[in-house]
Amino acid sequence: MRLTRTNTRRSSWIPAIPVFLAMAAGLGSAVVASSHREAPNITELPKVDGTDFYMFRSYEPGRQDFVTIVANYLPLQDPYGGPNYFTLDPDALYEIHIDNNGDGREDLTFQFRFERNVKNIALTIGPEGNQRTVAVPLVNVGPFPSRPGDDATNPAAFNVTETYSVTLVRGDRRRGDRSAVKNSQGGSSTFAKPFDNIGDKSFPDYEAYARNFIHSIDIPGCSTPGRVFVGQRKDPFVVNLGETFDLVNTNPLGAEDGEADSLAYKNVTSLVLELPIGCLTRAGEPVIGGWTTASLRQGRLLNPRPSSGREGKGATIEAGPWVQVSRLGSPLVNEVVIGLKDKDRFNASEPKDDGQFADYVTHPTLPALLNALFGVRAPALFPRQDLVLAFLTGVDNLNQPQNVVPSEMLRLNTSIAPLPKGSQKRLAVLAGDAAGFPNGRRPGDDVVDIELRAAMGVLLPAAVAPDGQLPYTDGAFVDDGYFDESFPYLRTPIPGATKN
Repeated sequence: MRLTRTNTRRSSWIPAIPVFLAMAAGLGSAVVASSHREAPNITELPKVDGTDFYMFRSYEPGRQDFVTIVANYLPLQDPYGGPNYFTLDPDALYEIHIDNNGDGREDLTFQFRFERNVKNIALTIGPEGNQRTVAVPLVNVGPFPSRPGDDATNPAAFNVTETYSVTLVRGDRRRGDRSAVKNSQGGSSTFAKPFDNIGDKSFPDYEAYARNFIHSIDIPGCSTPGRVFVGQRKDPFVVNLGETFDLVNTNPLGAEDGEADSLAYKNVTSLVLELPIGCLTRAGEPVIGGWTTASLRQGRLLNPRPSSGREGKGATIEAGPWVQVSRLGSPLVNEVVIGLKDKDRFNASEPKDDGQFADYVTHPTLPALLNALFGVRAPALFPRQDLVLAFLTGVDNLNQPQNVVPSEMLRLNTSIAPLPKGSQKRLAVLAGDAAGFPNGRRPGDDVVDIELRAAMGVLLPAAVAPDGQLPYTDGAFVDDGYFDESFPYLRTPIPGATKN
């Protein structure tokens, strides 16, 4: 793959910003939710559908020497989605990968495995002499707390608990050295996960309950503890989804806050790690790349006679090697860059093999669709070798690793200091804020508007992007004010019911 630079107008404060902005021809006309149901096969496997991936220098006061990584799964959760709600798949492997030398291969992998445990709470039903002990059909039979001293990690009135383990793999994700990540308090390798936000009667103070599940962790080979939280959160992505899919049935030059957020009342399940920078980077290389994947066993058979006991055990028989079915690094890639015929293949691929998708970057189709829908003039520059730089290598003088191998992932320069909440620019690099997208991604970075404007070449010369200066927007506004100042940053999930 040939990498060349094109002549672009350069920012006065960071030499390579135009390269990033030029990426837009591949990343943003018919913008959709960042990775919700983005490929045909993954629509059949919602529990392993990765929705968003974030990676940023922690901006909680006193935590600036850490990187926070968020991998969201199981999209479009309706808060009232009982009676079983949204557990993760105990037969799946959820992974967060870090490349710290730019070669497009994982150097560190954090593997998450889940267990769903059913207590089988039962009630005695019937008059004396004709009584039966019968299992209840519900996941909870009372609120939390139901009595003084009720254990948040195992509420007395809750019929189901969910736990998980985290394993650190150094080197190849399947053949590397494996070590268990352990709880700093007590040394256990099993972590508790909160139940979903059923409603205000079940959880009078859900956030107070959920914060019991922020665990301090000991990371193998790292002297500084980190933190982990896995649980349901309010979906942090903001997008005008319905009108976008209806042939972009909105005004792309309207008010930045003039449209509804289609995900305003949806939740997701978040895997959140906070890790010391020194445990992620290599000496002399501050840039790390990250992405998340989910895999299932190659063989899955339905059991015609599922065993009783713990839910899910015996319903299927799993066998064979792991097969990757979901992949997510930078936002909107599989949605609006990769052609429909290759979406499942992209989800099954690894960054080191991304040369196979180069045509989607150098000759993107979506700007032409926007041109057809609205008559705006798309950038006229082919092949888009500048797109290759931003899409596959990171931006030079911002977040490009030394000796980089072209490969799609989210890249973060850990030497760039974070900005506190209230000071972050929602358009990030486009607005002069180097601590945000595409230098990693913070929750408050409005990647939809960033990529829409970049799609039409906001910093390309007018000769190749004649309409590039127009303020394109999907109308669904987001900034850092939508999120918390402290770990895990994403806000309390929407409750399934509220008090009357």
